[in-house]
Amino acid sequence: MRIKKGDNVQVLSGNDKGKTGEVLEVNPKADKIIVKGVNIRKKHVKARKQGEEGGIIAVECAIPSSKVNVVCPKCGKVTKIGYNVEKDQKVRVCKKCGTTIK
Repeated sequence: MRIKKGDNVQVLSGNDKGKTGEVLEVNPKADKIIVKGVNIRKKHVKARKQGEEGGIIAVECAIPSSKVNVVCPKCGKVTKIGYNVEKDQKVRVCKKCGTTIK
Protein backbone atom coordinates (compact mmCIF):
# COMPACT_ATOMS: atom_id res chain seq x y z
CA MET A 1 0.00 0.00 0.00
CA ARG A 2 1.51 3.33 -1.04
CA ILE A 3 -0.37 5.49 1.48
CA LYS A 4 0.98 5.63 5.03
CA LYS A 5 -0.35 6.94 8.33
CA GLY A 6 0.36 10.67 8.66
CA ASP A 7 0.30 11.43 4.90
CA ASN A 8 -1.67 14.40 3.59
CA VAL A 9 -4.14 13.16 0.98
CA GLN A 10 -6.82 14.60 -1.29
CA VAL A 11 -10.08 12.78 -2.07
CA LEU A 12 -10.56 12.17 -5.81
CA SER A 13 -14.22 11.07 -5.96
CA GLY A 14 -17.39 10.75 -3.94
CA ASN A 15 -19.30 13.15 -1.69
CA ASP A 16 -16.07 14.56 -0.20
CA LYS A 17 -14.33 15.15 -3.54
CA GLY A 18 -11.60 17.79 -3.28
CA LYS A 19 -11.25 17.66 0.51
CA THR A 20 -7.79 17.18 1.98
CA GLY A 21 -6.82 15.70 5.30
CA GLU A 22 -4.33 13.64 7.24
CA VAL A 23 -4.47 9.85 7.22
CA LEU A 24 -5.36 8.67 10.74
CA GLU A 25 -5.49 4.93 10.17
CA VAL A 26 -4.55 2.46 7.42
CA ASN A 27 -6.04 -1.01 6.92
CA PRO A 28 -4.03 -2.76 4.17
CA LYS A 29 -5.96 -6.02 4.47
CA ALA A 30 -9.26 -4.33 3.50
CA ASP A 31 -7.45 -1.70 1.34
CA LYS A 32 -9.17 1.13 3.26
CA ILE A 33 -8.04 4.26 5.10
CA ILE A 34 -9.52 6.75 7.57
CA VAL A 35 -8.90 10.43 6.78
CA LYS A 36 -9.40 13.26 9.28
CA GLY A 37 -12.52 15.30 8.41
CA VAL A 38 -13.59 13.08 5.51
CA ASN A 39 -16.58 10.68 5.26
CA ILE A 40 -18.18 11.89 8.51
CA ARG A 41 -21.08 9.77 9.80
CA LYS A 42 -23.33 10.21 12.85
CA LYS A 43 -23.14 7.52 15.53
CA HIS A 44 -25.68 7.07 18.34
CA VAL A 45 -23.86 6.36 21.59
CA LYS A 46 -25.51 4.98 24.71
CA ALA A 47 -24.27 6.02 28.16
CA ARG A 48 -22.26 3.12 29.60
CA LYS A 49 -21.39 4.39 33.11
CA GLN A 50 -23.27 6.28 35.79
CA GLY A 51 -23.04 10.02 35.03
CA GLU A 52 -21.72 9.52 31.49
CA GLU A 53 -23.77 11.13 28.73
CA GLY A 54 -25.01 9.42 25.64
CA GLY A 55 -25.86 11.19 22.42
CA ILE A 56 -25.03 11.54 18.76
CA ILE A 57 -21.36 11.92 17.84
CA ALA A 58 -19.61 12.47 14.49
CA VAL A 59 -17.18 9.73 13.44
CA GLU A 60 -14.82 9.44 10.45
CA CYS A 61 -15.48 6.23 8.53
CA ALA A 62 -13.13 4.30 6.25
CA ILE A 63 -12.89 4.96 2.51
CA PRO A 64 -11.13 2.92 -0.19
CA SER A 65 -7.49 3.90 -0.63
CA SER A 66 -7.99 4.04 -4.41
CA LYS A 67 -10.19 7.15 -3.95
CA VAL A 68 -7.32 9.28 -2.63
CA ASN A 69 -3.93 10.53 -3.81
CA VAL A 70 -1.05 11.86 -1.75
CA VAL A 71 -0.34 15.61 -1.69
CA CYS A 72 3.41 16.22 -2.13
CA PRO A 73 4.84 18.24 0.80
CA LYS A 74 7.31 20.10 -1.47
CA CYS A 75 5.38 20.99 -4.64
CA GLY A 76 1.92 20.91 -3.02
CA LYS A 77 0.36 19.01 -5.93
CA VAL A 78 -1.69 15.83 -5.88
CA THR A 79 0.62 13.10 -7.11
CA LYS A 80 1.11 9.39 -7.45
CA ILE A 81 3.80 7.66 -5.41
CA GLY A 82 6.80 5.97 -6.98
CA TYR A 83 9.68 4.07 -5.42
CA ASN A 84 13.47 4.41 -5.74
CA VAL A 85 16.25 2.41 -4.10
CA GLU A 86 18.77 4.56 -2.23
CA LYS A 87 21.54 2.99 -0.15
CA ASP A 88 19.82 -0.43 0.01
CA GLN A 89 16.54 1.17 1.13
CA LYS A 90 13.31 1.58 -0.81
CA VAL A 91 12.05 5.18 -0.49
CA ARG A 92 8.79 6.77 -1.66
CA VAL A 93 9.16 9.43 -4.35
CA CYS A 94 6.82 12.11 -5.77
CA LYS A 95 6.19 11.34 -9.46
CA LYS A 96 5.81 15.06 -10.35
CA CYS A 97 8.83 16.73 -8.72
CA GLY A 98 10.98 13.70 -7.79
CA THR A 99 11.51 14.52 -4.09
CA THR A 100 11.47 11.81 -1.45
CA ILE A 101 8.42 11.60 0.78
CA LYS A 102 9.19 10.66 4.38
